[in-house]
Amino acid sequence: MKKILFLTLITMGITASAQNVMSPETLWKLGRVSALGISKDTKDIIYKVTFPSVEENKSNSKYYSIPVTGGKATEITEYKALLNDKNVSPDGKYIVYNDEVKIDKIHGKDFYPELEKSDVQIYNGLDYRHWDTWNEGKFNHVFYKENKENAEGKDILPGESFDSPQKPFGGDEDYIWSPDSKSILYVCKKKAGTAYAISTNTDIYEYNLETGKTTNRTEGNLGYDTAPQFSPTGNLTWLQMKRDGYEADKNDLIVSFKGMNINLTAGWDGTVESFMWSADGKKVYFQAPIDGTLQLFEVNFPGLTKIAVTVTQITNGDFDVAGIAGLSGDNIILSRTDMNHAAELYSYNLKKKTWLKLTSVNDETYSKLTLSKIERRYVTTTDNKKMLVWVILPPNFDASKKYPTLLYCQGGLQSPLTQFYSFRWNFQLMAANGYVVVAPNRRGMQGHGVEWNEQISKDWGGQVMKDYLSAIDDVAKENYVDKARLGCVGASYGGYSVFYLAGIHNNRFKTFIAHDGVFNTQSMFGTTEEVFFNNWDFGGAYWEKDNAVAQKAYNEFNPATMVEKWNKPILIVQGGKDYRVPIGQGQEAFQAAQLRGLKSRLLYFPEENHWVLKPQNAIVWQREFYKWLKETL
Repeated sequence: MKKILFLTLITMGITASAQNVMSPETLWKLGRVSALGISKDTKDIIYKVTFPSVEENKSNSKYYSIPVTGGKATEITEYKALLNDKNVSPDGKYIVYNDEVKIDKIHGKDFYPELEKSDVQIYNGLDYRHWDTWNEGKFNHVFYKENKENAEGKDILPGESFDSPQKPFGGDEDYIWSPDSKSILYVCKKKAGTAYAISTNTDIYEYNLETGKTTNRTEGNLGYDTAPQFSPTGNLTWLQMKRDGYEADKNDLIVSFKGMNINLTAGWDGTVESFMWSADGKKVYFQAPIDGTLQLFEVNFPGLTKIAVTVTQITNGDFDVAGIAGLSGDNIILSRTDMNHAAELYSYNLKKKTWLKLTSVNDETYSKLTLSKIERRYVTTTDNKKMLVWVILPPNFDASKKYPTLLYCQGGLQSPLTQFYSFRWNFQLMAANGYVVVAPNRRGMQGHGVEWNEQISKDWGGQVMKDYLSAIDDVAKENYVDKARLGCVGASYGGYSVFYLAGIHNNRFKTFIAHDGVFNTQSMFGTTEEVFFNNWDFGGAYWEKDNAVAQKAYNEFNPATMVEKWNKPILIVQGGKDYRVPIGQGQEAFQAAQLRGLKSRLLYFPEENHWVLKPQNAIVWQREFYKWLKETL
């Protein structure tokens, strides 16, 4: 009897160990680490850790300091005094900040004050809503004031119906002081209404405090000009995309030097995400996608000498350099992620080429989990190109068993599929639920050259769909893949991909999940807020009957025209405040599936935008995600 009990306890222990894998509840207990900067004396890194609270349905943050050479983290209550305040002018006389200003009349009571209980909104152009908010005639403006108590601020965009910082995601990185404290430089798209909605032409403006005059420093460029910084030697530097309306154009690093704008990355076949100057002003360090990861690069700045400009990759490995926090001597402080680990801070020694892990916020949690295994795979596409495919295997993977397998379709259209760590589309969690995940770096992904990146534009349902099918077909050859249990999941453009593949998959897949996906390209063009996006990617408007490229987007590449071929269950997720891919896309798709008699479910989040951000909603999202897969796969 004792022997039986002993064996039972051993078996229970093995089972418990095997089941000690990532769950939605564990995922939403992880601390989220973000660097705030290097201390004034360059000895410490100041950072924030945000902990989501499912019970409170919100997040709470704590602040810490840790030596850049490693050591014990110290919790701090006041962190701003430890950092160089970039909002204070270099001479210390002024402070720059931003505030929202009401400028345009929008509401009925703005026009008819006596009707103050009316709730009508009146618009004469587009940009009436953006991302997840409606335009109420209020705009972000940059102000400055004397650095003393009770000083009055001055608006440097008085009466202008433009935003700086940019909406929806811009912050104080959108404005900087000049080194001589005489000017404020800021990013702004000085277009309004319909002109705003169809353009990406932001510029960098310089406001002179003494004269009150504003100069456009990037007037000749028609695309995005963003992320202004001054080098240690006083040269204005920024990121630039050339073409108006193309949000995923090659992002180049530009330096203004002696009256010339020098493109440091013009000859490099990649795109820059963020950058930081070396202390001596001779190099720029930047972060960029490369072969399914984000890595650290450097480029030399030769000025007007004949020395060649050379881009060099500094770091390498199956991880992401998710951000650049600062420099301290020979050390550059970076945040790092991989598909099994959320962001932590590291110090990388530029001379010794060595890593030092600084923070370990989530190490204890991960130490108790059996992690998934991540494999690189290179698949030959139908046009004979080599495509990177990430394959994520379940914890305790046994190649002699067969596993249900998910094709993951990346959103963002032209964003890179790297070693990122998402708290929603989390590969570790998918694998922990017993699924093999196939994540192809299909056409449109950054990090494989500009040509590969651009091939998806105006070809949403073309080669990229063949890439998806090449990836799943290749991995499905493995004995461990249960070919009768393949699923297809994705969000945004990934949701479009799910809708499209549901009409052409030829019975490969047993179930589908589409989150905030584009279902009807024609109604998408008519309701999305950033019109430039679809104008570029669809090649024009649906009423341009002589435009063959556009007509292909609204007919052949339109999932709504292929619903009669849908034959498998589909879960459709939609955010009520998603104005990028508005609610009608999810409604149309769900209605079509229901009227076709297919098993289908609508998961609707009234207060969420393109993303599910509230902790309790996220838990529901993940529980429903895996519930659906268990029901249908």
